Amino acid sequence: MLKSILCVDDDPITLMLCKKVIVKAEFSEEIIFANNGQEAYDLYQSFVVKKDRDAIFQFPQLIFLDLNMPVMNGWEFLDLFKDNLLNEFSQTKVIILSSTIDPSDYQKAKQYQMVSHFLSKPITVEMLQNLKPLYS
Repeated sequence: MLKSILCVDDDPITLMLCKKVIVKAEFSEEIIFANNGQEAYDLYQSFVVKKDRDAIFQFPQLIFLDLNMPVMNGWEFLDLFKDNLLNEFSQTKVIILSSTIDPSDYQKAKQYQMVSHFLSKPITVEMLQNLKPLYS
């Protein structure tokens, strides 16, 4: 079981579903939410400060990231994370969780070393059971 994960999506119903499925699958002890890429990026910037101050601070090891969001979309978040935070959080992995059917999105995701999977919404217990061995 992971200590902490971050779910980034602008849809409150998707976030509620993610929480229910993650809890049911016993996938993570803590679930943090962000409504767009900007909130997620700001959160990780605050983690830099906490990480420096608190040796036992546990930042999310995994991010479930939607692509199509207002304010800052998933691609913009990935670019900022890669350019500014990847050195600090090199162990953090991203799973894109999207409803896109555009094949170019799958290809684009492969360009980001922190993206480990590209899954279609909605998230299911079965998906998480398959991922568990990779993140335990």
